Amino acid sequence: MELLEHGDRRRRKCEEALEVKSLRRIISAYLNYPDASEDDIRHNESSFRKLPPAHKSLLSHLPLKYESLRRCISVNTYFILNMLQAFEPPLDMNMDVDLYDHQLLECCQDEHHHRHDGGFLDSHHGSTGETMSRSIIDPVVSNIENDLMPKSARETTNPEGEQLPVLNCKPERGEVGSGATEPISSQESERQVRAVDSNGNASSFSCDWLNSSLQLNVPLVDVDKVRCIIRNIVRDWALEGQVERDQCYQPILEELERLFPKRSKESPPCCLVPGAGLGRLALDISRLGFVCQGNEFSYYMMICSSFILNHSQSVGEWTIYPWIHSNCNTVSDEDQLRPVSIPDILPASAGITEGFSMCGGDFVEVYSDPGQEGIWDAVVTCFFIDTAHNIVEYIEIIWKILKDGGVWINLGPLLYHFADTYGQNEMSIELSLEDVKKVALHYGFTLERESTISTTYTTNIRSMMQNRYFASFWTMTKKTANKSTEMHDA
Repeated sequence: MELLEHGDRRRRKCEEALEVKSLRRIISAYLNYPDASEDDIRHNESSFRKLPPAHKSLLSHLPLKYESLRRCISVNTYFILNMLQAFEPPLDMNMDVDLYDHQLLECCQDEHHHRHDGGFLDSHHGSTGETMSRSIIDPVVSNIENDLMPKSARETTNPEGEQLPVLNCKPERGEVGSGATEPISSQESERQVRAVDSNGNASSFSCDWLNSSLQLNVPLVDVDKVRCIIRNIVRDWALEGQVERDQCYQPILEELERLFPKRSKESPPCCLVPGAGLGRLALDISRLGFVCQGNEFSYYMMICSSFILNHSQSVGEWTIYPWIHSNCNTVSDEDQLRPVSIPDILPASAGITEGFSMCGGDFVEVYSDPGQEGIWDAVVTCFFIDTAHNIVEYIEIIWKILKDGGVWINLGPLLYHFADTYGQNEMSIELSLEDVKKVALHYGFTLERESTISTTYTTNIRSMMQNRYFASFWTMTKKTANKSTEMHDA
């Protein structure tokens, strides 16, 4: 017995070390953002210097543009550092993970099904590959012991048996492995980019846990994930993102209002939003009068969403420059260098329903808990179901956690995230839309409505290139338990 307990303790410590190591890498990606961006500018400057004099004279404005890019990067860095300062790590960031290095690979292999190491923020724009399940106490999150939320939705048990209050955003496991090559060195010569606010005022930052030792060498792909987050902020929290929100979120909100026309303030319906990203859809559902919980796998996303949801003081408080990192398909320098103000609404005074929450962690791990079965009136998946290793498992869990008569509203394409991870031994079940619907019907869903919606995803509205999805939009209802589920389990 003692031997078993010792083994469990050692495994938990090993997993904690893995989480710390993963979180350090993610923090490092954010901290390396200005250095990586400066490298890009220097590359552009180097190319400009190679031009013959006659060509340089035609493009004499470019050196000034490069300096403007530096100022934009400084403003983005200012936002990032404020965001990191507000973050409260749920783990000891000073933990000596080297003591557990020889055990980390074994831990990673054991948990392989639920994590990946440098793939996709989400395949619609790039990837993160980390998870989160411990949480920060978020002021915008209503009372943790809210009676309106089913008790089993307030607490869930992770595979290790730890009780996790899911009304907060808790980081659990992060990403492991290396990903791309060409690491960014924190030992570079002095950089030209500083953190300044949008008025050009330089700022200094102090934080107990946030120090230079966390600025580790990271693959460039990690910094690309930071840039993806900046673009995602526009989609969820900027006026410019209203076009995409009208395309993707508004049909879902209208369908919820149609399906739940008489929502009780005393006992509002409960809605789960897996793959909640930066939290706007979940917040908007809460504003309709639902007890809504967003679930998100990405630590990159959760750090940012927590900052916007819980620390925003006013509309348009922050300025970012989301489009500066691509010189392709731009109509003008003005378009590329345009600022975007965030947030477009103040979350704390947006009229949310008591019980709104964000739960960090892998959807399969968190919601396959028996305590989650049959407690949700609605599950909303937006650009989510193709994030699965096994989409059948997603559908099965959605069916189990819905109440009888509960509804599943889905909007999105089928751009399977692990479809191109050749040689990485990643499981990837890639079904056609028709097969997805057949699996859903097998588990006892009834297709009530279906249509196709044309939409973009984190797209620059002024770009010469617009990638467009013809997303499937459906409403399904859970009927009584289907015996075929038992056959499938068997």
